Amino acid sequence: MRRRAVLIGLLSLTQCKLDRPDGALPPPREITDASIGQFCGMSLSEHAGPKGQIFVRDLPDPYWFATVRDAFAFAMLPEMPKAITAIYVSDMARARNWDQPEPGTWIEAHQAFFVIRSRRLSGMQTDEAIPFGDDATAARFTSANGGRVVRFADMPRDYILTAAVEPQ
Repeated sequence: MRRRAVLIGLLSLTQCKLDRPDGALPPPREITDASIGQFCGMSLSEHAGPKGQIFVRDLPDPYWFATVRDAFAFAMLPEMPKAITAIYVSDMARARNWDQPEPGTWIEAHQAFFVIRSRRLSGMQTDEAIPFGDDATAARFTSANGGRVVRFADMPRDYILTAAVEPQ
């Protein structure tokens, strides 16, 4: 039964790769005052740390997320739209400002290396999946802050969809 649940979760994550018929990704958007978190209903500028945005087919604007973990949850939850065409997250390897990653620091989520279970919390003060554009920077981050590195397809469903736990 657990194996089946993991398979369903992985299929829902890979679905967003399958729903790009022409292979072209919409470009990432930059955060504005109108960028409101899908789950928290607050302006992204009110939250520190990495952020996310998800584009869904036939919608011109992305869904915004105050945490990367929320973006993963959106992609995993069965009740959310599955016609995902692109997922972008803040590349914390290029960001100079942890609180508000600068414009132009987005990376397509399938290309990122994510540090999970570190001591560094999200802007919502919960566990975070911290994205990096390269594995060396992610490894240095784990040396300083704990945690482990995973790729998009290997993100543990229970890490994303369970209540936030204290960092290890």
